Amino acid sequence: MRVKSIAKLGAVAALATISLAACGTSSNDNKAKNQTVHVMETSALASMDNAKATDIISGETLNNTGEGLLRFGKNSKTLPGLAKSYSKSKDGLTYTFNLRKSQWSNGEKLTAQDFVYAWRRTVAPKTSSQYAYLYADIKNANAVMNGKKVPAALGVKKDGDYKLVVTLAHPVSYFPTLVAQQCFYPVNKGAVDKYGSKYASNAKTNVYNGPFKLTSWTGTSDNWTLTKNKKYWNAKVVKLQHVKYSAVKDPQTALSQYQSGKLDIISLSGQQPKNYKSNKEFHSRKSSRINYVELNQRKDTMLKNTKARQALSMVINRKQYVNKVLQDGSTPATGIVSTGLAIRNGKDFAKEATVPSATDYNLAKAQKLWNQALKETGRTSYSLTLLGDDTPAGKSATEYIQSQWGKLDHFKVTNSNIPYKTRLSRSQNGQFQAVVSGWSADFPDPITDLSLFTTGNTYNNGRWSSKAYDKLINDATITNANKPGARWQNLVDAQKVLLKDQGIIPFYQTGMPQLVKSKVKGVVYFPVGANWDYSRAYIAK
Repeated sequence: MRVKSIAKLGAVAALATISLAACGTSSNDNKAKNQTVHVMETSALASMDNAKATDIISGETLNNTGEGLLRFGKNSKTLPGLAKSYSKSKDGLTYTFNLRKSQWSNGEKLTAQDFVYAWRRTVAPKTSSQYAYLYADIKNANAVMNGKKVPAALGVKKDGDYKLVVTLAHPVSYFPTLVAQQCFYPVNKGAVDKYGSKYASNAKTNVYNGPFKLTSWTGTSDNWTLTKNKKYWNAKVVKLQHVKYSAVKDPQTALSQYQSGKLDIISLSGQQPKNYKSNKEFHSRKSSRINYVELNQRKDTMLKNTKARQALSMVINRKQYVNKVLQDGSTPATGIVSTGLAIRNGKDFAKEATVPSATDYNLAKAQKLWNQALKETGRTSYSLTLLGDDTPAGKSATEYIQSQWGKLDHFKVTNSNIPYKTRLSRSQNGQFQAVVSGWSADFPDPITDLSLFTTGNTYNNGRWSSKAYDKLINDATITNANKPGARWQNLVDAQKVLLKDQGIIPFYQTGMPQLVKSKVKGVVYFPVGANWDYSRAYIAK
């Protein structure tokens, strides 16, 4: 069964999802002998612990080496995964998932207990999972995460080896899309016990249950390899023998490797999209990813000043950046919710919940607000370090923002571009003044983005806080959970509160220009979640 409201909400999911080739069966006579695809990534793999991974590259790898109760397919619709079927009680509070018989890559039987263990592990405070907040709708989850109840109190239990029963705290229309996320995957307790603190730190200290298994990764290497998992319950449909990833930060190096046949799928940047947009192997996709600047509001009185934050946003010319600098299909962000993610009654959430002054360029007004902020905080000048990734995209973003912020009087900006994995760690630990971050929607509903900035959320790295915002998110999540119109309005109002107070500085919505060899068939792309699924892909002759 599928939740109809998801289909209505997911405009990006329903309209922009693209398969590189029609899926379905492929005869052996049109397949190449060597079934290996070489894929470029912009940064190294950060984590393979599904409770702790937070970035899109780790998510993509986990999506292909693991599988949950359900999985995303074409058009971002949920399809049967380890659950061959499921049912929902009339009051919407209980879901019962019927599992198929399957195995881990080490040959051990995979049962409902593996889900019970994994979910309890994720919400346990000692795990420090940033994604644990997605469990908040499950009975007792918040009490467990706050240390008021033991993990065993979480509303999930097994009924024999192949039935999992989940009890919610309140109805959640999009719950099936949640259990398709990597943080809801099962975990092999034996592997965690065996490897301890080294669990999932490299390819050998983990076991897998998805279409592929990770066979080459040291934990710090820029290259990693997926190999077909013969123990996967549906291994017969998996055609590729290997997916080989390479982190290539320099776009010209990646292009050269693509042209020489060393890479089959690469991302384009700079002038490359413009130069290759007429090439038959060029693909431009919509993304649900919003890039934004987060300001550390823990102690700094300047960054806690609303006028200062508004000035820093207002002085950025987003249209100039996407049209003159990026030229890759990216668009100016109007909020934290991406354009096309959610549509109701023909209205796009991103357009309905916008606050123009929060993202429009106005140098004169920005300077006035900045001067007022300096005066209110007792300063005559201010200096700040802007943190970003050391990738071409990361450097481009920080350099442009630095040039824009430099227009403000009595303000000195220093850029610090560091490895992706290090930047994630510093962001999470609050070791920054300002940082360029990005977030890709996990499922087609505005709550996937808006819930990040509630007080105390583990992804709220800047520690912005608003009681009005928290109440609106709470009303949307609980009070109006089964009232679509009222819930939608709660979420619209919440984004407006975030934008009016400039809790974050929205920057741009990512375009995804690529070159993909014509011989690569059947790769499925979906704008939400982990983006890529290679389980039905193959290399044609």
